Amino acid sequence: MDFSLNDEQRAIQETAREFARREVDPIVEEIDESQKFPREVMRKAGELGFLGAKEKRLVSQIQGRTYANMFGLVERFIGPKVSEVSRDHWLGDQTAFEALVRFTDEELKHQELFRRVERMTAEGMAPGYTFLPQPNDVATAVLGKSTWAVLALICHIELFVLAHYRQSIEPDGELSELWKDIFMFHAKEESQHAILDELEWQREDAKLSPAQRDQAVSDLIDLVAAVDGILQMQAGADTNYFLQVCERVFGKAEVEKLRETMLKAYRWQYIVSGVQDERFQKILGGMITDAQMKRIGAALGPILG
Repeated sequence: MDFSLNDEQRAIQETAREFARREVDPIVEEIDESQKFPREVMRKAGELGFLGAKEKRLVSQIQGRTYANMFGLVERFIGPKVSEVSRDHWLGDQTAFEALVRFTDEELKHQELFRRVERMTAEGMAPGYTFLPQPNDVATAVLGKSTWAVLALICHIELFVLAHYRQSIEPDGELSELWKDIFMFHAKEESQHAILDELEWQREDAKLSPAQRDQAVSDLIDLVAAVDGILQMQAGADTNYFLQVCERVFGKAEVEKLRETMLKAYRWQYIVSGVQDERFQKILGGMITDAQMKRIGAALGPILG
């Protein structure tokens, strides 16, 4: 079999690389201990009163690195799913088809963007950091669920991206300029993706019978539980990395508080902020019954605390 890229695939690959060269390379700067990352990304760090300013900054840098890697992770399944749903428009609504093709192309660009962010960030931080989730394994598991549930998850992600940018990244005058610019470009495209995903999610919902929708709700609950499992795993790894590179030893109670706070921050970041988004609640509430909403609420209970 011939596994070489065809002309179209090479063009997409070059587009992704050009995006990174154009948008990332001009703002590349060494990440040192003077730089800050989104305060709201690690707003829970304020609960860690036993940390000094330098240590809190290190925590925020670790979480900033994971923030970028998490987006590289989710882009892996977003692109294939959007490409898949575009099939329904191949010989129909060409405007919709073209919009979804561009959507997929932009997700490929984002993957390249976040790969470059990881490489740049690694150069400015001590060795030992690990991002544990395997993108292809995660994508395989996610794409095995119903299209309705996957589109719901994607819409949730896109909306929390916009909320984070508006609330904590854009207005933060002390934030690393590198970080701010990267997520400005990312948010601009995600704002368009959120509209497209909402339309496709509603279109998919119209196809379902009540029984199929109820199963789709179960799939969404499973996906949220899987995301939480990833967050628990990565929060533990990030806490261990912080303890490894920090210049002092912490007591047992302090270590437990670090682990607890890291997980709480990640749950707020990647789950809670999205499900509490007013627009997401309105879209979801317009599709499901009160009983199904209560099922979702019960599943979120342990996460919300």
